[in-house]
Amino acid sequence: MKIYTRKGDQGFTSLLGGTQASKADLVIEAYGTVDELNAWVGLLRDQLTDEATRTLLREIQDRLFTIGSTLAAIASPNASIPDLHAEDVTRLEEAMDAMDAQLPELRAFILPGGHPLVSHCHLARTVCRRAERRVVALKMHHTVADLIITYLNRLSDYFFVLGRKVAQELQAEEVAWRPRK
Repeated sequence: MKIYTRKGDQGFTSLLGGTQASKADLVIEAYGTVDELNAWVGLLRDQLTDEATRTLLREIQDRLFTIGSTLAAIASPNASIPDLHAEDVTRLEEAMDAMDAQLPELRAFILPGGHPLVSHCHLARTVCRRAERRVVALKMHHTVADLIITYLNRLSDYFFVLGRKVAQELQAEEVAWRPRK
C-alpha cells in the first residue's frame, strides 16, 4: 500500500466512514491539531528518562489517538472506535497532584523556558490549548463528548506542571513574570 493516494490533491480528505471533507473543515482542523499535539508528546517522551513519566506519556499518546479517531468519525456516529473514560482524566489529575506535592507553591505566572526540555513541555501545553479551542469550536456545530474537552483541558494543565517538575529536576531557573509598571 502506498502512503500517497493523490485523493487529497484538490483539498479534500475522507473522514472515517468515507465522508469527504475539505481540509479546511473544523473537523480536520480539530483532529489535525490533536495529531500535532501527539507529535509533541512523542518528542517529550523521547527526551525524558523517568520511566513512570514516559509510560504516562505513552498512555496520553494512545488517548490522543482515541480523541483523533472520535473526531474523524464525527460523521459516522456508529463507527467502532475506542472510548475515552473519566478515569483518563483522573489519571492526569493524580499525576499532577504527585508532582505538585514536590514543587514550591506557585505564586506568579511562569515564563516558558529555562531549559529546552522545559520549553518543549510548554510547547505541548500551548498546542494542547489550541486543540481544546478547536474542539470547542467544533462542538458548536457537531456533537462532541464533553469528556474530550475535559481531557484536553486537564492535559494542558498536566504539561504545565510537568514543565515545572522538569525544571526542578534539571535545576533550571523558573522565571516569574513580573508585569512592567
